[in-house]
Amino acid sequence: MLCLDFFCCGALMLCCTRLCGALLASHGQRLIPAHDPTVTDTSSASTVSHHGPQNAACFVDDIFAVLRDAVGSDGELTNGGLPQFGICTASDSSSGSVLLELAKEASRNQRDGLEAMHPTGVLLAEEDQRGTLMLTFDLPPSPLLKRSPALLLVFESPPAGGLLDITFTSQSLHPHAQTVCVSGETRYILLTGKATEGNVHQKWRISVETKSPDMSQSLKDVLIGGKSGTTISMVPLLLFSGERGTDTRFSSLASSQTSFLCELKRFLGDVLPQDHRGFSPLLLDSLQSLPPLTLDLSSSDALLAGLINSSSITVFSFRSWSSVFQVHRGELAFPPALLEELKQRLEETVGKITTVIREEQVGQRVTERLGRLKDLSALPLKKPAAGESQYRAFILLKALQTVARAYEVQRGLRATRAGPKNPVRANICGLKSLTVSLEKRLGLPNTVNINNCHGSCAFPMSNGNNHAVLLNFHIEGENVDERAPCCVPVAYEALEVVDLNEHGTFLSIKPDVVARECGCR
Repeated sequence: MLCLDFFCCGALMLCCTRLCGALLASHGQRLIPAHDPTVTDTSSASTVSHHGPQNAACFVDDIFAVLRDAVGSDGELTNGGLPQFGICTASDSSSGSVLLELAKEASRNQRDGLEAMHPTGVLLAEEDQRGTLMLTFDLPPSPLLKRSPALLLVFESPPAGGLLDITFTSQSLHPHAQTVCVSGETRYILLTGKATEGNVHQKWRISVETKSPDMSQSLKDVLIGGKSGTTISMVPLLLFSGERGTDTRFSSLASSQTSFLCELKRFLGDVLPQDHRGFSPLLLDSLQSLPPLTLDLSSSDALLAGLINSSSITVFSFRSWSSVFQVHRGELAFPPALLEELKQRLEETVGKITTVIREEQVGQRVTERLGRLKDLSALPLKKPAAGESQYRAFILLKALQTVARAYEVQRGLRATRAGPKNPVRANICGLKSLTVSLEKRLGLPNTVNINNCHGSCAFPMSNGNNHAVLLNFHIEGENVDERAPCCVPVAYEALEVVDLNEHGTFLSIKPDVVARECGCR
């Protein structure tokens, strides 16, 4: 028997196969392994190592985003939706209709009708020689269980191998027996559950088997990663659609602030130009930096005004934030005049990015993500109070300014390559594009155009100081033992790094990163 304990993070927090005890739940309590009192024989149980998922803070929200993408513009499921959720055929009306309902609920603004809950524990045991497995889910008491849930099993890594038919059988499912088709395209297994009566502590026991005993090893490969597997390769999640209940454990923090930051991360990943030339990554921590500044209600008006008007590239670091469940509630307070400027600049920049998306044909999904970001960061028309809405509007502005600049650089490069080439002018000292790669684990964008200077410093000299002019004159007099004037950066812009973590939002300014002007020195 292989015993796998899940950690319960409470409320809307995750309950995953690989969560380590060092993670913190929404109310600050330390996570503890779930205990199954029915397990008496532990002699053959394996000790399971637990690791936090790479994107824990966005885990649930990312699933809702996938559900939204499963519905096309016609309001029906897209062609890739069925195999992605393990649904065998379009005629499977039970799972297909539930998936469509969940997808439509997820598409509504701020997912008002869709809620999630996680088991407090799970036990996986092998029942017989035929390879039948038994999954036992330990569910917390909740009024949500009075609704018909959908059990979603989320693969932590894509399944390998060919098509595999798996049958799940349980009195907790409706219908009692459900067959799924797992392939390389499958990322989720969707099962339809049955509502319970009363608010009682409950266990779901689900039998899992394949069509033939010969496929039992393939079944184990899917569920626990084969013979050497020590953890279930799927994370369970119960989804409930319909009217929002009265369970106060589902806080607005998870439904607005987290949704905004997760949507921002997905949007930046989709819209920013990608460079796949495999540069060696630059470690930003090795660069000189000014003391970090906290972005919160105490931020000075001068700082906020400077950031709104800054043309610097902003990198958003989700490195610390994505590894924890507790997300800091960001808040800012702008004075009335600066708040009005923020609103105007945001409106202008959204219009500019909308044009970029259309002209660059980035895709409909990016347009939808931008629409959701606008909804989640909308400022009230009449004197919005200091707090989250001002914070989200500011963060969105900085992100869109970086996107706009990235496309300006890309268009400039295209124009340079397409335009007529003047050999004389092309060789004059001037600014050229130079893209460097950032740490992939840092954030977005993952590349930055820092520019560089190239060209000749011969007479007539471009932007040369007196020293360079005299030096060049001296060398032209056949004094070749001296260094000739070089084309180098003479003015720079800083790089701004916004670090999002459980303690707050911090700004790190790294001066003299992006070359802005060249000269002969």
